[in-house]
Amino acid sequence: MPQDSPDTSTRQWKTLDKDLGRIGQLELAAQYVSRPMVGLGVALAFMVIVGLLAALLAGVGSTSGIIIVAAAVLGAYMAINIGANDVANNMGPAVGANALTMGGAILIAALCESAGALLAGGDVVSTISKGIIDPSSVADTRIFVWAMMAALTSSALWVNLATWIGAPVSTTHSVVGGVMGAGIAAAGFGAVNWSSMGAIALSWVISPVLGGVIAAAFLAFIKTYIIYREDKIAAARRWVPALVGIMAGTFAAYLALKGLKQVVEIDLGNALMIGVLVGAFSYAGAIPFLRRQSAGMENRNKSLKALFALPLVISAGLLSFAHGANDVANAVGPLAAIVHSVNFGEIAGKVEIPTWVMIIGAFGISFGLVLFGPKLIRMVGSQITKLNPMRAFCVALSAALTVIVASALGLPVSSTHIAVGAIFGVGFFREWYTARHLPSQSGPGKKLAVEERRRRKLVRRSHFLTIVAAWVITVPAAAAMSALVFLLLRAIFV
Repeated sequence: MPQDSPDTSTRQWKTLDKDLGRIGQLELAAQYVSRPMVGLGVALAFMVIVGLLAALLAGVGSTSGIIIVAAAVLGAYMAINIGANDVANNMGPAVGANALTMGGAILIAALCESAGALLAGGDVVSTISKGIIDPSSVADTRIFVWAMMAALTSSALWVNLATWIGAPVSTTHSVVGGVMGAGIAAAGFGAVNWSSMGAIALSWVISPVLGGVIAAAFLAFIKTYIIYREDKIAAARRWVPALVGIMAGTFAAYLALKGLKQVVEIDLGNALMIGVLVGAFSYAGAIPFLRRQSAGMENRNKSLKALFALPLVISAGLLSFAHGANDVANAVGPLAAIVHSVNFGEIAGKVEIPTWVMIIGAFGISFGLVLFGPKLIRMVGSQITKLNPMRAFCVALSAALTVIVASALGLPVSSTHIAVGAIFGVGFFREWYTARHLPSQSGPGKKLAVEERRRRKLVRRSHFLTIVAAWVITVPAAAAMSALVFLLLRAIFV
């Protein structure tokens, strides 16, 4: 029998390699296409499990049991969307600055979000979000339940849509819009507390501007007193402990107001005192730590990035803990109100949150983060402007400090708007700083200088316009959707 020549064997092996390569590419493509379906399947499975849990606790042999099961599933859906959208504001800067991998960020955020929700999430929430609707205007328990169901559905759908288009939005504002829309559909425009709505509208401007200004101010300080000093390491040893003390003190006060306040009654003065004490101890402890860490480091910016990496990671975890303690109410507040109304036949301004309801919120946020969070984390961390550990540290510090300042002034603010506004503030400050230090040109060189300034746009304008537009329409969009859902529910069940 004739033997194949070496050239023939080589050609056969090359053909086989090409075929295997095509099969490998096909498998990769199939994995890429199926990945979103896996996330969707896990999310649906979680919602089914939540429904079964609610059925076991409430029973499905009556109308009230069916309502609680439906509300629990909607609450799980809302929690998943909060995790997919809102948590990116806490972890995005750390990932964009390469201080954390995506997997590490998701792990830390999931743990801290769950811990914040379960340990400091509180056992009482306001059922009429921030006093938007007068409870007396929806005194009928059945109407109230429909309104809360509509608010949950519309706010979750809106946050889902915002996540899909890549826009970080305020889940608090989504819930506010949902409650407002359902209240208007149920009792007319007179049911709305328009002064509260005016304050919320004002926060659309106050939150991002204040966050951006504070972040830019800290970045200017770091550039002036650390980055552009002749001896960067000596400057870092002098100032980084002070910044760590400010960070620790700010977060201590932030957590006291937004987390511990749910467990122990703490006013602003006591929270600030806690912050001062924690900040002082942290400053004292950071001095020897920074000296040991910086020993032998080269006098360049890469060394500074290493010195800021650990404080940045810690601040991201603390932000996630505070977010879990505070924003879990956006998912379970309306659900707790529905459970209370169905079980007791009354409408209460404040209700206790059952443990099983809080667990739904905590685990739903974590599932949403793990399954769908990376898209928004990448967008917030790297697609608005380029971040490094110093810039990301300014963003995290601004997010906590702005909440403290706003609380002292009695101003309503959004943590989402603050964090994203801080990122924009850092980016626009870098644009201004870079343009200011470009050499001025005249004559033939002027055109090149103008082109260089145009090229050095360090904030992506398309993302800026998309996010601002999403912020502006969040409340009216959620309100319109909620009104439609409420009218549909009333038409079906009346």
